[in-house]
Amino acid sequence: MASKDRLVVSAEGRAAVAPGEIWRLVADANQYPKWGPWSDGGYLPPGDGPSKVGQVQWIRSSPVTKSVEKILEVEDGRRLVYTVIKGIPVRNYRAEVLLTALDQGTLINWSATWDSTVLGRAVHRRLVTFFPDMMNRLVAYAEGSPAPS
Repeated sequence: MASKDRLVVSAEGRAAVAPGEIWRLVADANQYPKWGPWSDGGYLPPGDGPSKVGQVQWIRSSPVTKSVEKILEVEDGRRLVYTVIKGIPVRNYRAEVLLTALDQGTLINWSATWDSTVLGRAVHRRLVTFFPDMMNRLVAYAEGSPAPS
């Protein structure tokens, strides 16, 4: 989905675990390599975590690609909003992870928007498939299955 000025990607998943279990995985960059396609993750300064407003986190997806993000908003156990400050060529990136308790688990919505620039459109082509894959890995890991490779 995209508008003339903004690009959008999103993924939705349902996990048969409580929101606290999902929150533990998405609110701590140190946990990302356990369930996602990242090789490493952490905080600047090192040792910080889990996510707090103003904190800077990073995740590495290859030896040379490192995304650096700043936490903008946190509603503990429910909502995390961040922006990319370095690493991928996007402008005005804003992502939100929203957890909603269900009778039998958690509904997870993860979405991001950013400006429709030439490089932003190139990133969109990759993230439109990355987000659903990321969500599948998160749900599988949270439910006790190994994250898909």
